[in-house]
Amino acid sequence: MKPNVLIFASGTKDGGGSGFENLIKCVNNEQLHANIVGVVSNHKNGGVTEKAKRLGIPFYYDLGPWTAEKYQEIAAKSGADYFALSGWMIKIKGLDLKTKFSPKTVFNIHPGPLPYFGGKGMYGHHVHEAVWEAYQNGLIVNTEVTMHFVDEEFDRGPTFFRLRIPIEGVRNADELGSLANHYEHIYQPMITNLVVNGLIYWDGINPESLIFPVVYKIDHDTT
Repeated sequence: MKPNVLIFASGTKDGGGSGFENLIKCVNNEQLHANIVGVVSNHKNGGVTEKAKRLGIPFYYDLGPWTAEKYQEIAAKSGADYFALSGWMIKIKGLDLKTKFSPKTVFNIHPGPLPYFGGKGMYGHHVHEAVWEAYQNGLIVNTEVTMHFVDEEFDRGPTFFRLRIPIEGVRNADELGSLANHYEHIYQPMITNLVVNGLIYWDGINPESLIFPVVYKIDHDTT
């Protein structure tokens, strides 16, 4: 049986959700072996809503507050086995190893190098602007797309995928964001497939418990 996956994707009031839509496409072409059982957004009529309706995916909306109980309620209602954060802007709470919504099953994709460009407020264009400023100051030459399991600290769970992306030739933070988004769409479905099918996992407590496929490596380059 295919695992059930619930996606958390905030999007915006008038757009967003491209990662969510791309995951659905990859389910349909069998690149991602999973059932997408729903998508959650904190925008009632935003870009994620439109895509969910068009794609026929159950849509979960809640304005909040996003308490531990709220997360557990939505997780249980969805029937999901795994929970993919794809542009989710709100802090995760309520992770519990005695439930399906736990550090073992919740994972995130982040559009910049961690831990230096992560933490509270570091999402979307904020990440790209900070990375671009660091590049302009000669501090870095690459940005990254990273994926990691989630604990209750922003962007601090153990990383299991890191793609280095050279910045040379990029002209501004907007172009940097588009470049990172391009690579997110390529790699997110492939790595998600490994996670939700149990090929990348950990015990939810000790980062050193991370297990990978035999030929897998965490660090990747675009070249």
